[in-house]
Amino acid sequence: MTEPILKARGLLKRYGRVTALDRCDFDLLPGEILAVIGDNGAGKSSLIKVLSGAVIPDAGEVWLEGKKISFTTPIDARDAGIETVYQTLAMSPALSIADNMFMGREIRKSGFMGKYLRQLDKAQMREFARRKLSDLGLMTIQNIDQAVETLSGGQRQGVAVARAAAFGSKVIILDEPTAALGVKESRRVLELIQDVKSRGIPIILISHNMPHVFEVADRIHVHRLGKRLCVLDPKEQSMSDAVAYMTGAKEPAEAA
Repeated sequence: MTEPILKARGLLKRYGRVTALDRCDFDLLPGEILAVIGDNGAGKSSLIKVLSGAVIPDAGEVWLEGKKISFTTPIDARDAGIETVYQTLAMSPALSIADNMFMGREIRKSGFMGKYLRQLDKAQMREFARRKLSDLGLMTIQNIDQAVETLSGGQRQGVAVARAAAFGSKVIILDEPTAALGVKESRRVLELIQDVKSRGIPIILISHNMPHVFEVADRIHVHRLGKRLCVLDPKEQSMSDAVAYMTGAKEPAEAA
């Protein structure tokens, strides 16, 4: 089997008497779209938060590209090349597209102006943002200086994914990227996910939308009762199988 780019073994996370992760394992292979599905309360969010540095597990280990890692903050994960696009998008509506792309990692001017007066290199940031949006076919957005609050839901999601693709050099995690979108905008975001995959960046897709999962995922990680129940091949198993495993109506032939 191919060595996973991101792997976890025995993850355990308890909140008082609630066990959110119960010796959970995880594997993301290079260049794949791995969907993570599970009923509400199955522990999907806790798993993603551990992988993205937002939660420190009580036990267990995580490896990125074969090296053992231990994130204490989301910034650690970002620095390691793991970008997460949360359902809330974490954007500032009043700021421009370019400002949102660079939030928390602004480029300063060179020399005295940047070092001592801390002036930002707006032109370079605009050019970079324009190039990244063009790469992903998002230049229907006319003006890189327009405020994010003036964009449609699909365009905002597009900017968030473009930001992740621009800086997520190793792994991108997408949390319910089509949840609040209409049919047409969802279609564009799914195309965008395929575009990012074609650049060789593996994607973890958390979604409740089974048709979307079965359309774009290479493999499906079924999460139940705080652990990985099994991994499905969407070409070999049906949507109703996935839902039955997820809800406990049916047990897989062999748990992964």
